[in-house]
Amino acid sequence: MSTSNPPKNILLTLGLILIAAGSRLLPHWPNFVPVGAMALFGAAALPKRWLAIIVPVVAFYLSDLALNNTLYAEYYEGFYWGMNYWTTGAIILMTVLGMGLLRNTKFSWLRVGGAAAGATLVFFLVTNFGVWVSGMMYPKSGAGLIAAYTAGLPFLLNSLLANLLFSGVLFGVAQYGGVFAGQNSTAVGDVDRLV
Repeated sequence: MSTSNPPKNILLTLGLILIAAGSRLLPHWPNFVPVGAMALFGAAALPKRWLAIIVPVVAFYLSDLALNNTLYAEYYEGFYWGMNYWTTGAIILMTVLGMGLLRNTKFSWLRVGGAAAGATLVFFLVTNFGVWVSGMMYPKSGAGLIAAYTAGLPFLLNSLLANLLFSGVLFGVAQYGGVFAGQNSTAVGDVDRLV
């Protein structure tokens, strides 16, 4: 997957990430959101590493800003500009994972699926640790940490399914749209290639 995109492909890539982030505003099952897919896709498709990190974080932040000041406005006094640093950290780590697994490699649906599963695990571990360490819901003990992770388990399957589905959509549209053009056919163009 290439790091050198023509300008029209950068616009397609940015558009896909923003649409994915905007999909968080639609009704959905708990944690069935494209967070990991956005991070992985940005890591593979954006030409600069700093863009690959900034774009998914900003897209997520903008969708969070809209959600926090509409759907969740009752929980905040006035307009809420804040962000969850644990979630942001998880997005950055998922992007770094995507850079390691998907950037400058031959395209493989199996590799994308593996990265989506890995991103799901990263998000689960980081955000549930954040709930435990920064909140007062769980005791600051090993048992409290296990309880925090146990409480997050019901959301894990939805996260995995969302990351797999949205990664498939983003990478599939990108292939069709020529985002990874300029590579040989085994790198990106061969949609049927599994390994």
